Amino acid sequence: MSVLEKTRPDRKPAAAREPRVTDEHGRRIRVWELALRYVLLLVVLALTVGPFLWQLSTSLKGPTEDIYSSPPSFLPGHPTLHNYERVANTIPVWDYAFNSLKVATANVVTNCVGSALAGYALARLRYRGRRVATLVFILAMLVPVESIIIAQFTTMRELDLNNTLIGVVLPACIASMNVLLMRNAFLNLPYEIEEAAFVDGANAWQRFLRIAVPSVKGTLAVVAIFAFMGAWDDFLWPLIVLSDPDKFTLTIGLNYLHGTFANDERLVAAGTVIAVAPLIALFACLQRYFFRGVGEGAVKG
Repeated sequence: MSVLEKTRPDRKPAAAREPRVTDEHGRRIRVWELALRYVLLLVVLALTVGPFLWQLSTSLKGPTEDIYSSPPSFLPGHPTLHNYERVANTIPVWDYAFNSLKVATANVVTNCVGSALAGYALARLRYRGRRVATLVFILAMLVPVESIIIAQFTTMRELDLNNTLIGVVLPACIASMNVLLMRNAFLNLPYEIEEAAFVDGANAWQRFLRIAVPSVKGTLAVVAIFAFMGAWDDFLWPLIVLSDPDKFTLTIGLNYLHGTFANDERLVAAGTVIAVAPLIALFACLQRYFFRGVGEGAVKG
Protein backbone atom coordinates (compact mmCIF):
# COMPACT_ATOMS: atom_id res chain seq x y z
CA MET A 1 0.00 0.00 0.00
CA SER A 2 1.41 3.36 -0.99
CA VAL A 3 1.93 6.28 1.38
CA LEU A 4 -0.75 8.26 -0.45
CA GLU A 5 -3.30 5.48 0.12
CA LYS A 6 -2.40 5.32 3.83
CA THR A 7 -2.79 9.06 4.41
CA ARG A 8 -5.94 9.51 2.27
CA PRO A 9 -9.03 9.53 4.55
CA ASP A 10 -11.81 7.10 3.87
CA ARG A 11 -14.57 8.81 2.01
CA LYS A 12 -18.11 7.62 1.92
CA PRO A 13 -19.65 7.07 -1.47
CA ALA A 14 -21.98 9.77 -2.74
CA ALA A 15 -25.04 7.56 -2.21
CA ALA A 16 -24.15 7.01 1.47
CA ARG A 17 -23.69 10.67 2.34
CA GLU A 18 -26.30 12.30 4.51
CA PRO A 19 -28.49 14.78 2.60
CA ARG A 20 -27.90 18.41 3.48
CA VAL A 21 -30.78 20.79 4.03
CA THR A 22 -29.91 24.39 3.23
CA ASP A 23 -31.75 27.69 3.26
CA GLU A 24 -32.03 30.20 0.42
CA HIS A 25 -28.51 31.46 1.15
CA GLY A 26 -26.91 28.01 1.04
CA ARG A 27 -26.36 27.76 4.80
CA ARG A 28 -26.89 24.36 6.33
CA ILE A 29 -29.95 23.92 8.56
CA ARG A 30 -29.67 21.65 11.58
CA VAL A 31 -32.23 18.93 12.12
CA TRP A 32 -33.65 20.48 15.29
CA GLU A 33 -34.00 23.86 13.56
CA LEU A 34 -35.88 22.26 10.68
CA ALA A 35 -38.14 20.38 13.10
CA LEU A 36 -38.83 23.60 15.04
CA ARG A 37 -39.79 25.40 11.83
CA TYR A 38 -42.26 22.69 10.88
CA VAL A 39 -43.76 22.70 14.38
CA LEU A 40 -44.27 26.46 14.23
CA LEU A 41 -45.79 26.19 10.75
CA LEU A 42 -48.22 23.53 11.97
CA VAL A 43 -49.21 25.72 14.93
CA VAL A 44 -49.85 28.70 12.65
CA LEU A 45 -51.79 26.46 10.26
CA ALA A 46 -53.97 25.19 13.11
CA LEU A 47 -54.67 28.73 14.35
CA THR A 48 -55.57 30.08 10.90
CA VAL A 49 -57.31 27.18 9.18
CA GLY A 50 -58.67 25.43 12.27
CA PRO A 51 -61.61 27.81 12.95
CA PHE A 52 -62.79 27.61 9.33
CA LEU A 53 -62.61 23.80 9.34
CA TRP A 54 -64.57 23.77 12.59
CA GLN A 55 -67.26 25.98 11.07
CA LEU A 56 -67.39 23.73 8.02
CA SER A 57 -67.76 20.67 10.22
CA THR A 58 -70.52 22.36 12.27
CA SER A 59 -72.43 23.35 9.12
CA LEU A 60 -72.50 19.71 8.00
CA LYS A 61 -73.83 18.30 11.28
CA GLY A 62 -77.44 17.29 11.57
CA PRO A 63 -79.92 18.48 14.19
CA THR A 64 -79.49 15.32 16.27
CA GLU A 65 -75.72 15.72 16.67
CA ASP A 66 -74.36 17.51 19.72
CA ILE A 67 -71.96 20.27 18.65
CA TYR A 68 -71.01 20.96 22.29
CA SER A 69 -69.94 17.42 23.17
CA SER A 70 -66.89 16.85 25.34
CA PRO A 71 -64.47 15.86 23.96
CA PRO A 72 -65.56 17.70 20.80
CA SER A 73 -66.31 15.67 17.70
CA PHE A 74 -64.57 17.23 14.73
CA LEU A 75 -66.01 15.04 11.97
CA PRO A 76 -69.80 14.98 11.54
CA GLY A 77 -71.35 11.58 12.12
CA HIS A 78 -73.98 11.99 9.40
CA PRO A 79 -72.99 14.83 7.03
CA THR A 80 -75.90 16.76 5.55
CA LEU A 81 -76.46 19.88 3.44
CA HIS A 82 -79.81 20.62 5.06
CA ASN A 83 -78.39 23.55 7.01
CA TYR A 84 -77.53 25.36 3.77
CA GLU A 85 -81.10 24.85 2.55
CA ARG A 86 -82.41 26.28 5.82
CA VAL A 87 -80.19 29.36 5.43
CA ALA A 88 -81.57 29.97 1.93
CA ASN A 89 -85.13 29.52 3.22
CA THR A 90 -84.60 31.82 6.21
CA ILE A 91 -83.02 34.85 4.52
CA PRO A 92 -82.56 35.76 0.82
CA VAL A 93 -78.91 34.78 1.06
CA TRP A 94 -78.38 34.55 -2.71
CA ASP A 95 -79.77 38.05 -3.24
CA TYR A 96 -77.43 39.34 -0.55
CA ALA A 97 -74.54 37.46 -2.15
CA PHE A 98 -75.38 38.98 -5.53
CA ASN A 99 -75.34 42.47 -4.01
CA SER A 100 -71.97 41.75 -2.43
CA LEU A 101 -70.70 40.43 -5.75
CA LYS A 102 -71.72 43.64 -7.52
CA VAL A 103 -70.02 45.77 -4.87
CA ALA A 104 -66.87 43.62 -4.86
CA THR A 105 -66.63 43.54 -8.67
CA ALA A 106 -66.99 47.32 -8.92
CA ASN A 107 -64.39 47.71 -6.17
CA VAL A 108 -61.95 45.46 -8.01
CA VAL A 109 -62.37 47.34 -11.31
CA THR A 110 -62.03 50.80 -9.78
CA ASN A 111 -59.04 49.83 -7.64
CA CYS A 112 -57.17 48.09 -10.45
CA VAL A 113 -57.73 50.93 -12.92
CA GLY A 114 -57.33 53.83 -10.49
CA SER A 115 -54.38 52.35 -8.59
CA ALA A 116 -52.56 51.52 -11.82
CA LEU A 117 -53.01 55.05 -13.16
CA ALA A 118 -52.04 56.73 -9.89
CA GLY A 119 -49.12 54.37 -9.28
CA TYR A 120 -47.74 54.94 -12.76
CA ALA A 121 -48.02 58.70 -12.36
CA LEU A 122 -46.18 58.58 -9.04
CA ALA A 123 -43.45 56.25 -10.27
CA ARG A 124 -42.69 57.13 -13.90
CA LEU A 125 -43.87 60.64 -14.68
CA ARG A 126 -41.87 63.74 -13.84
CA TYR A 127 -43.77 66.71 -12.46
CA ARG A 128 -43.61 69.17 -9.59
CA GLY A 129 -45.08 67.91 -6.31
CA ARG A 130 -44.65 64.19 -6.99
CA ARG A 131 -42.96 63.51 -3.65
CA VAL A 132 -45.67 65.43 -1.82
CA ALA A 133 -48.37 63.39 -3.57
CA THR A 134 -46.62 60.16 -2.55
CA LEU A 135 -46.43 61.39 1.04
CA VAL A 136 -50.15 62.13 1.00
CA PHE A 137 -50.94 58.54 0.05
CA ILE A 138 -48.66 57.26 2.81
CA LEU A 139 -50.30 59.51 5.39
CA ALA A 140 -53.76 58.42 4.20
CA MET A 141 -52.92 54.87 5.27
CA LEU A 142 -52.35 56.10 8.85
CA VAL A 143 -55.86 57.56 9.21
CA PRO A 144 -58.29 55.14 10.92
CA VAL A 145 -61.48 54.51 8.98
CA GLU A 146 -63.58 55.08 12.11
CA SER A 147 -62.33 58.67 12.38
CA ILE A 148 -63.63 59.68 8.94
CA ILE A 149 -66.70 57.50 8.64
CA ILE A 150 -69.04 60.30 9.76
CA ALA A 151 -67.57 62.62 7.13
CA GLN A 152 -68.03 59.89 4.52
CA PHE A 153 -71.64 59.39 5.52
CA THR A 154 -72.30 63.14 5.32
CA THR A 155 -70.70 63.27 1.88
CA MET A 156 -72.81 60.38 0.59
CA ARG A 157 -75.94 62.05 1.96
CA GLU A 158 -75.09 65.35 0.26
CA LEU A 159 -74.53 63.48 -3.01
CA ASP A 160 -77.87 61.70 -2.55
CA LEU A 161 -76.11 58.31 -2.61
CA ASN A 162 -77.39 57.01 0.70
CA ASN A 163 -79.07 53.61 0.52
CA THR A 164 -77.38 52.83 -2.82
CA LEU A 165 -74.70 50.35 -3.75
CA ILE A 166 -72.76 53.17 -5.40
CA GLY A 167 -72.52 54.80 -1.99
CA VAL A 168 -71.03 51.58 -0.66
CA VAL A 169 -68.41 51.40 -3.42
CA LEU A 170 -67.37 55.03 -3.73
CA PRO A 171 -65.35 55.63 -0.50
CA ALA A 172 -63.11 52.59 -1.11
CA CYS A 173 -62.93 52.74 -4.90
CA ILE A 174 -59.18 53.57 -4.78
CA ALA A 175 -57.24 52.47 -1.70
CA SER A 176 -53.99 54.16 -0.71
CA MET A 177 -52.22 50.87 -0.07
CA ASN A 178 -53.07 49.62 -3.56
CA VAL A 179 -51.70 52.84 -5.09
CA LEU A 180 -48.41 52.39 -3.23
CA LEU A 181 -48.22 48.74 -4.29
CA MET A 182 -48.60 49.72 -7.92
CA ARG A 183 -46.08 52.55 -7.52
CA ASN A 184 -43.44 50.21 -6.14
CA ALA A 185 -44.12 47.68 -8.89
CA PHE A 186 -43.69 50.33 -11.59
CA LEU A 187 -40.50 51.59 -9.93
CA ASN A 188 -38.91 48.15 -10.39
CA LEU A 189 -39.28 48.32 -14.18
CA PRO A 190 -36.12 49.22 -16.11
CA TYR A 191 -36.16 52.78 -17.41
CA GLU A 192 -34.32 51.72 -20.57
CA ILE A 193 -37.43 49.99 -21.93
CA GLU A 194 -39.56 53.11 -21.64
CA GLU A 195 -36.77 55.27 -23.01
CA ALA A 196 -36.56 53.06 -26.10
CA ALA A 197 -40.33 53.31 -26.55
CA PHE A 198 -40.13 57.08 -26.13
CA VAL A 199 -37.49 57.28 -28.84
CA ASP A 200 -39.76 55.25 -31.11
CA GLY A 201 -42.48 57.85 -30.64
CA ALA A 202 -44.68 56.23 -27.97
CA ASN A 203 -46.57 58.68 -25.79
CA ALA A 204 -47.31 58.27 -22.07
CA TRP A 205 -50.56 56.36 -22.62
CA GLN A 206 -48.93 53.92 -25.03
CA ARG A 207 -46.03 53.31 -22.68
CA PHE A 208 -48.46 52.76 -19.82
CA LEU A 209 -50.78 50.35 -21.66
CA ARG A 210 -48.28 48.42 -23.78
CA ILE A 211 -45.17 48.30 -21.60
CA ALA A 212 -45.88 49.08 -17.94
CA VAL A 213 -49.20 47.33 -17.31
CA PRO A 214 -48.27 43.96 -18.92
CA SER A 215 -45.13 43.88 -16.75
CA VAL A 216 -47.01 44.15 -13.42
CA LYS A 217 -49.82 41.65 -13.86
CA GLY A 218 -48.85 39.97 -10.60
CA THR A 219 -49.27 43.14 -8.60
CA LEU A 220 -52.60 43.79 -10.31
CA ALA A 221 -53.69 40.35 -9.11
CA VAL A 222 -52.67 41.30 -5.56
CA VAL A 223 -54.67 44.52 -5.82
CA ALA A 224 -57.67 42.61 -7.17
CA ILE A 225 -57.57 40.11 -4.30
CA PHE A 226 -57.22 42.81 -1.65
CA ALA A 227 -60.01 44.89 -3.19
CA PHE A 228 -62.37 41.93 -3.48
CA MET A 229 -61.71 40.75 0.07
CA GLY A 230 -62.11 44.24 1.49
CA ALA A 231 -65.43 44.84 -0.25
CA TRP A 232 -66.79 41.34 0.37
CA ASP A 233 -65.97 41.31 4.09
CA ASP A 234 -66.90 44.93 4.83
CA PHE A 235 -69.63 45.19 7.43
CA LEU A 236 -69.57 48.59 9.16
CA TRP A 237 -69.84 50.87 6.12
CA PRO A 238 -72.69 49.00 4.35
CA LEU A 239 -74.52 48.81 7.67
CA ILE A 240 -74.37 52.62 7.97
CA VAL A 241 -75.19 53.49 4.36
CA LEU A 242 -77.85 50.91 3.49
CA SER A 243 -81.33 50.91 5.00
CA ASP A 244 -83.34 48.99 2.38
CA PRO A 245 -83.24 45.20 3.05
CA ASP A 246 -83.34 44.53 -0.69
CA LYS A 247 -79.93 46.18 -1.05
CA PHE A 248 -78.22 44.54 1.91
CA THR A 249 -74.88 42.86 1.32
CA LEU A 250 -74.09 39.37 2.52
CA THR A 251 -72.33 40.42 5.72
CA ILE A 252 -75.35 42.40 6.89
CA GLY A 253 -77.73 39.59 5.94
CA LEU A 254 -75.72 37.05 7.92
CA ASN A 255 -75.85 39.37 10.92
CA TYR A 256 -79.64 39.17 10.80
CA LEU A 257 -79.34 35.39 10.62
CA HIS A 258 -77.21 35.31 13.73
CA GLY A 259 -79.56 37.64 15.57
CA THR A 260 -82.61 35.54 14.76
CA PHE A 261 -81.10 32.12 15.36
CA ALA A 262 -78.46 32.83 17.96
CA ASN A 263 -78.93 29.37 19.54
CA ASP A 264 -78.66 27.42 16.28
CA GLU A 265 -74.95 27.55 15.50
CA ARG A 266 -75.42 25.19 12.55
CA LEU A 267 -77.19 27.89 10.54
CA VAL A 268 -74.59 30.49 11.50
CA ALA A 269 -71.80 28.13 10.46
CA ALA A 270 -73.48 27.40 7.14
CA GLY A 271 -73.87 31.11 6.44
CA THR A 272 -70.21 31.68 7.32
CA VAL A 273 -69.09 29.00 4.86
CA ILE A 274 -71.25 30.56 2.14
CA ALA A 275 -69.58 33.91 2.77
CA VAL A 276 -66.02 32.55 2.80
CA ALA A 277 -66.30 30.19 -0.19
CA PRO A 278 -65.99 32.91 -2.90
CA LEU A 279 -62.83 34.27 -1.26
CA ILE A 280 -61.24 30.82 -1.27
CA ALA A 281 -62.19 30.29 -4.91
CA LEU A 282 -60.78 33.68 -5.91
CA PHE A 283 -57.48 33.07 -4.14
CA ALA A 284 -57.20 29.57 -5.61
CA CYS A 285 -57.54 31.02 -9.11
CA LEU A 286 -55.08 33.89 -8.58
CA GLN A 287 -52.59 32.43 -6.11
CA ARG A 288 -49.72 32.07 -8.59
CA TYR A 289 -50.13 35.71 -9.62
CA PHE A 290 -50.51 36.73 -5.99
CA PHE A 291 -47.13 35.40 -4.83
CA ARG A 292 -45.41 36.78 -7.91
CA GLY A 293 -47.07 40.15 -7.37
CA VAL A 294 -45.93 40.39 -3.76
CA GLY A 295 -42.36 40.40 -5.03
CA GLU A 296 -43.16 42.94 -7.73
CA GLY A 297 -44.77 45.35 -5.31
CA ALA A 298 -42.32 44.93 -2.47
CA VAL A 299 -40.90 48.08 -0.93
CA LYS A 300 -37.47 48.79 -2.30
CA GLY A 301 -34.65 49.02 0.21
